[in-house]
Amino acid sequence: MSEQANSEDATEQRYLVISSDCHAGAELRQYRQYLERRYVDDFDAWADSYVIPYEDLTGPDGSKNWDSDRRLAEMETEGIVGEVVYPNTIPPFFPKASLTFQPPAPTEGDVERRWAGLRAHNRWLADFCDAAAGRRAGICQIMVHDIPAAVAEVRWAHEHGLRGGVLMPGTPPGSGLPALHDGPYYEPLFAACAELGMPLHLHGGGFNPPMAEPPVGPVAFLLEVTWWSHRNLAHLILSGALERHPDLQAVFTEQGTAWIPAELERLDYFFHRMRTAVGSQEYVWGAELMQSLPRQPSEYFARQCHVGASFIRQHEVQLRHRVGVGRIMWGSDYPHREASSPFTMEALRVAFAGVPHDEVAAMVGLNAAELFGFDVAALRPLADRIGPRAADVDCELRPGDVPRAAEKCPALAGYGAAS
Repeated sequence: MSEQANSEDATEQRYLVISSDCHAGAELRQYRQYLERRYVDDFDAWADSYVIPYEDLTGPDGSKNWDSDRRLAEMETEGIVGEVVYPNTIPPFFPKASLTFQPPAPTEGDVERRWAGLRAHNRWLADFCDAAAGRRAGICQIMVHDIPAAVAEVRWAHEHGLRGGVLMPGTPPGSGLPALHDGPYYEPLFAACAELGMPLHLHGGGFNPPMAEPPVGPVAFLLEVTWWSHRNLAHLILSGALERHPDLQAVFTEQGTAWIPAELERLDYFFHRMRTAVGSQEYVWGAELMQSLPRQPSEYFARQCHVGASFIRQHEVQLRHRVGVGRIMWGSDYPHREASSPFTMEALRVAFAGVPHDEVAAMVGLNAAELFGFDVAALRPLADRIGPRAADVDCELRPGDVPRAAEKCPALAGYGAAS
C-alpha cells in the first residue's frame, strides 16, 4: 500500500476518547442507603434541613451527576467512550461539595460523620461504575486526619473496582493537617497507593484555603486556584514519596499544562544548586535533604507524573514534547458549567488540529487507558462507531466558528461568534 493510501486511512480512523476529568455523585438522599446504619438517623435530620447551595445540582442538569443512562447518552453524543470520575455532589454531613477544602468540622463527631459520608460516596460510586462496566474509572475519596483509616478505605476501593485511584484532600495552611511534603505522616498512604497501583490525584481547587466572602473572595480564589495546585508538585517531590515508591503515579488535573516546563526548570535549578553550590544559601538549607532525593524533579515527573489536561489549547499542545506526550490526558470536565460539552469536537479541533494523529490518539484516550486500566480492545468497537474522525479533528477552528455561548469552556475562549 502506498504512503498516500496509508495517510488517507489514518485520517479516517476514529479516536478512542477517554475523558480524564469528569465529575459525578449521588442525589443527596440517594446516599442514605450507602451509609452505615448507625448514621442513618443523623443523616435524615441533616438532610431534612440542608439546602443545596448549587443551582446546577438542583435544576434540570443535576441528574447528569447520577443518571447513568443520561450520562452515557450525552457523552456518546460527544464521542467519548470512557471517563475518570471525580466527585461533584455533596456527601452526607458536608457543608459543601467535597472537591474543595472544607470549613473545619466543629466537633469530633462532625469529623466522624463526614468520614462516614465519604465512605457512602465511595460505595455509591462503585455501583455507579458497575452500571457502565469498563467505561468508568472511579476515584476514591478519603480524609487524612486518620491515616490508618484512609489506608483501609483505599484497600476497600481497590477491592471493589474503583481503579481511578485516590483523591488527595486539600491541606492548605490553617487546615490543621500536615502539609503534603510531610513524608513520614503520609508514608503509609503513599505506600498503599504504590502497592495497589492506585494513582494519587491532586485536582485543581482542592488545595486552596477557604474562599473569603464576595465580592473579592471568589475573585481571589479564581486568580490563585492554579498557584495553590501547582505547589503540590514540589511538595510531593519533597515528601520523598516519588523516590521511595517509583511505582507511585501522581495526576495533576484541571490546573493547566503550560506551567509544567517552566516549573520543572525552576525546580531543577534549585535542586542542582542545593547539591553543588557549596557555600550558597541553597546548599546550606538543602544539601541534607538532597541526599535522599538523588534525581532531578524533571526526572521524577517524567517517570511518575501525569496531567489531566482539561481545557487544553493549542499553545499548550505545542509544549507537549517538553511535558511528555505520554503524560498528557485530555479531559472534558463533564458535567460542569465550563465543560467542553456540547462543543467537544470544537474543543478538540482547537487543541489538536495539525498534530500527528498518533500523538492525538495518545493524549485524547490511550494515555488514560494505560494509566487507569481501561480495556482498549473492548472499547474499540464503540469508538469506531462514535469516536471523532481524525480528519474532522484535524480541521482548524477559527474565531466565530462557534456560538458565543461556547466560550463558557476555557478551551474555546476567543472563538465565539460576535453577538
